[in-house]
Amino acid sequence: MESAPLEFFKRLLDTPSPSGYEKPVQDLVRDYLKPIAESVDTDLHGNVIGAKNTGAPLRVMYAGHCDQIGMLVTQIDELGFIYAQTIGGWDPQQLIGQRMMIWTSTGPVPAVIARKPIHLLNDEERKTVVAAKDLWLDIGAKDQEEAKGLVRIGDPVTLKLGFQEMRNGLANAPKMDNTTGLWVVLEALRRADKLNCSLFSVSTVQEEIGLRGAKTSAHGINPHVGIGVDVTHATDCPTIDKRQQGEVALGKGPVIFRGPNMNPKVVERLILAADEFKIPYQLAALGKPASNDSNALQMAQAGVAAGCVAIPNRYMHSAVEVISLEDIDNAATLLARFAEMIEADADFRP
Repeated sequence: MESAPLEFFKRLLDTPSPSGYEKPVQDLVRDYLKPIAESVDTDLHGNVIGAKNTGAPLRVMYAGHCDQIGMLVTQIDELGFIYAQTIGGWDPQQLIGQRMMIWTSTGPVPAVIARKPIHLLNDEERKTVVAAKDLWLDIGAKDQEEAKGLVRIGDPVTLKLGFQEMRNGLANAPKMDNTTGLWVVLEALRRADKLNCSLFSVSTVQEEIGLRGAKTSAHGINPHVGIGVDVTHATDCPTIDKRQQGEVALGKGPVIFRGPNMNPKVVERLILAADEFKIPYQLAALGKPASNDSNALQMAQAGVAAGCVAIPNRYMHSAVEVISLEDIDNAATLLARFAEMIEADADFRP
């Protein structure tokens, strides 16, 4: 991967974007798009839309959501400890013992989230799965007054962010879901050339709470073809049932999904592009509506020829999500070549 796109990927991973609080990362997206897109727009929902070759009548939309799961401050008690509700789908066990960051209007406030030490748990407590409501954030405040001077109700909270490289081209960070998909759709737009279609790459908001940004941005663009780019579960690690989830490995290429949420012509053209340009890819099956932006794209307006390209991800919705850098690089190239191969009069009706 080129150094500048890699550095941009790291900056995205270092920038908070809980659902509903995506502005910091969208500012980065706008700056990155300005020199590579013909137009850059932000709609009222907060989706950022970069476009190329907008005069072409056939419209193709790539959606990568920029939001991450997080928390939201709900109460500050008399001792200065902070309670929060979750934004998006958390396993509360993933939160215990984590370093966190509260993003306030005056800057980030470091915090930890914990529970009673194991030495003090009684037998019943040791058997009980902890609930998010029973966890608290500790910012080191001496009392409620000090805490309230720093933090307000409604401030967003994330895991402590950061990128860590690993062996064999792998990397881990919180919010790989879906910084990977966001980076891919932006890079695909940068790499795409000689287009016969209008290409829109959208940094969508609020996917984690109901695919909301994809719905609103697709309504505005009204695409003929729409591809959602997100993460999917890598199954090349213990405890995951490959019989249902399929064989999905890190480093073997992006995943092209097949199933009722996907337009068969979009799927076959993605495979054709991958084969023609020798881009590694993996196939996966999904027999129900996708839980990502491709679902919203398919159902937009009078219907869209939808596809889903996914990045294999170990340990999704945790502090240590692991992906392959080669997989995101190959995904961006795949989507760029796919768009370039679309004829001006292409018909995606099944």
